[in-house]
Amino acid sequence: MASIGPPEDDASMGRRRCTARRTDGNPCGNRPLKGQSVCKFHGGAAPQSKAAAVRRQVEAEARQVLAELGVSPVGDPLEALLKLAGQVIAWQEATAALVNQLDSIRYQAGSGEQLRAEIVLYERAMDRAIQVLSAIARLGIDERLVRVTERQADALIGALNAALVAAGVDGERANEARRAAARHLRSVD
Repeated sequence: MASIGPPEDDASMGRRRCTARRTDGNPCGNRPLKGQSVCKFHGGAAPQSKAAAVRRQVEAEARQVLAELGVSPVGDPLEALLKLAGQVIAWQEATAALVNQLDSIRYQAGSGEQLRAEIVLYERAMDRAIQVLSAIARLGIDERLVRVTERQADALIGALNAALVAAGVDGERANEARRAAARHLRSVD
């Protein structure tokens, strides 16, 4: 008797199969729906499963585009925002230099008086600077960076104290070691 379902060689050809099991305990064998691991009979047709499949496909496509662009993930978003702020301010200053070189902010064209492109660029650069700097102020980036630095310092002090205890150094010798570490750290900065 011919078996119902996909040919046996489908698995060897790299075709995926539904990961669910039938009521008799055997693998389902049907093809999963696009972007899913199960077929329509095992939950793949449910609205939430379809939505999740679409989300996974979009995420996979976005990862592919990012891989092609060679974009690396942001390790420290606070530092990245501060770097962006520096770039925005540099652009604003560059457009300001262009504006300072102008004799007038307008010129005559066939359709009448026109505002120079340099002025428009400068205005946009100022707007961007306001947006980024406002975001930094709103997020309290400076305070957050100070807290991160304080936590790093606390961890360093804790590690130094643990090392002194483990080495059996205490009293005045431990204080001397702490002062030497502090001098060294100040010289590094």
